[in-house]
Amino acid sequence: MLIEEKKALLPQIGMGTKASAYFKLLKFRLSFTVSFSSAIGFILGRPVATYWEIALVMIGGLLVTGSANIINQIIEREYDKLMKRTAKRPLPTGQVSVAEAIGVCIITGVAGLLILGYTFNVLTAALSLLSLVLYGFVYTPLKRISPICVFVGAIPGAMPPLIGWVAATGVLGVEAWILFGIQFMWQFPHFWAIAWVLDDDYKKAGFKMLPMAGGKNLKTAIQIMIYTLVLIPFSLLPLQFGMTGTTSALIAVVCGVLFLAQTFYLMRTCTKKAAMNIMFGSFLYLPIVQIAFVLDKVNL
Repeated sequence: MLIEEKKALLPQIGMGTKASAYFKLLKFRLSFTVSFSSAIGFILGRPVATYWEIALVMIGGLLVTGSANIINQIIEREYDKLMKRTAKRPLPTGQVSVAEAIGVCIITGVAGLLILGYTFNVLTAALSLLSLVLYGFVYTPLKRISPICVFVGAIPGAMPPLIGWVAATGVLGVEAWILFGIQFMWQFPHFWAIAWVLDDDYKKAGFKMLPMAGGKNLKTAIQIMIYTLVLIPFSLLPLQFGMTGTTSALIAVVCGVLFLAQTFYLMRTCTKKAAMNIMFGSFLYLPIVQIAFVLDKVNL
């Protein structure tokens, strides 16, 4: 009788645990950040967009991104067990089985693509699918093979604002590529700073995230500086092509210079603290600049 009572309680407890595990499986905060970039591109392409349209582009992007994140975790589930920061993820801990993860992956991916394709246009869905495939099936396995994975991963990482622009306009024009280029350049100081901070953990899983012939040294610091420097003129292209105004261009330059200054500190010291400053700086740079673009656009 006691065993039966315990069994009766398990489904209720299990449902709450599963819901939390599925939430973690989607990497909700990361997926939301990605979908936010899609919304930025969408608003820039359609300044008179309704809240409902913005919500749909974000929901579609969040679901597709979540699906890609699940693919990443399925492939890396054994390696995640080796790293402190990932050991408690749903798959390594057994909170979610591989079969369940595959099911959630398919449902979220298909739902996201249908929302984007039906609500906006087929090109938006096709680009989103390409981003999912690149992240899940190309970038993920490359992490244990070559540092080129960061370059490959920067492509799907930079596609959200491009996808948002295409959703708004139906055209893959120069403006979309400008938004892609800004976020693409931003990926390198962002990911290399993270890789510097988490290098010891990454090594446990055999992930090769820092540049070849680099590592935590001056060569890597210089490469981080170069990409951050190039980011400044890239951030002026929206003004040059009439996408935004001078106010956001000024904000982008100021943020770019401050971001660049952090890389000089890394070059001088080559310390984890300096890399962590760049990592947090990158988290601030992109949303500030993107929000400035949007506010400038809607006020033009």
